[in-house]
Amino acid sequence: MRNVLVTGGAGFIGSNFVRYLLRAEPDARVVNLDALTYAGSRENLRDLPGAERHVFVHGDIRDRERVGTLMHAYSVDSVVHFAAESHVDRSITGPAAFIDTNINGTFVLLEAARAAWLDGTARRTDVRFHHVSTDEVFGSLGPGEPAFTEQTPYRPNSPYSASKAASDHLVRAYGHTYGLPLTISNCSNNYGPFQFPEKLIPLMILNAVRGKPLPVYGDGLQVRDWLHVEDHCEAIHAILRRGRPGETYNVGGNNQPTNLEIVRTICGLLDERFPDSPHRPHERLIRFVTDRPGHDRRYAMDISKIGRELGWSPRHSLADGLRDTIDWYLAHPDWLAAIDAKGEFQSWLAQNYATRGTA
Repeated sequence: MRNVLVTGGAGFIGSNFVRYLLRAEPDARVVNLDALTYAGSRENLRDLPGAERHVFVHGDIRDRERVGTLMHAYSVDSVVHFAAESHVDRSITGPAAFIDTNINGTFVLLEAARAAWLDGTARRTDVRFHHVSTDEVFGSLGPGEPAFTEQTPYRPNSPYSASKAASDHLVRAYGHTYGLPLTISNCSNNYGPFQFPEKLIPLMILNAVRGKPLPVYGDGLQVRDWLHVEDHCEAIHAILRRGRPGETYNVGGNNQPTNLEIVRTICGLLDERFPDSPHRPHERLIRFVTDRPGHDRRYAMDISKIGRELGWSPRHSLADGLRDTIDWYLAHPDWLAAIDAKGEFQSWLAQNYATRGTA
């Protein structure tokens, strides 16, 4: 890993990975390609090294000429593909962007890697295309069903998860048909610094400290496996370093709380942090709103393969991770103001929840 193309590197997980990789690989240079849509921001890249180690390129993964030029100009030997439309709610109201970016964008990247690495007789083996995917491609689990493994059949239930499933299949096909050296990781719900505040955990933190309602879908008993973003970055690095080409690895946080438990835990931590807050107890701000269409009930990840083969396991407990995440958001109000300078998050929040009412 000397010249690494990271797509979506100004987004939540991507920017955390860029920071992690620059620390973990002192000889590596990162070429960071991001379209800077609503969820990506240059604010997430503040204080990074200069061009000798980190090159930011404002561009779209669907731009074939731009992607091909970057592969050759920087002698890219590793691609770590985060760039995606990733919010389920947005995929329900506007699925076209998810199909275009997540499927067509992945296709453009695969073609660029094939042209750069497998052209004619100059077939390289010292390269890697790593595709970052989601546990949502596996569908929903019932209460007693075993956790998802790498062999679980795909059964996506939303336009978002269907688009990610399609991109997974494309990546795998390029490995089988063309011999592209690849790996895939399917991760559970991430949380931590730099997450755009439409997602559950930052939304609950920011609304609670301001005394605003905490909207919880349905009965709040949907079960998720929560993964701290730093643990996710370590897992991807382990896959790049030691993962077997052609393999898929599940990455999860080894926990299964309900969404309501997550919200109540955040409220309790804020009660401790602000014992004199007029909003205390923060749990009284919870409002149950009409559930979203096709809401998956439960996800759970079996992470035994990555532990057995690569020696990886999550280091953050959920309680400590949530406490650290709360502290990060409270310490960075300027970040929030900068990423939502146009009011896009506030506008989305109003549109998404104003008409739902209580369930």
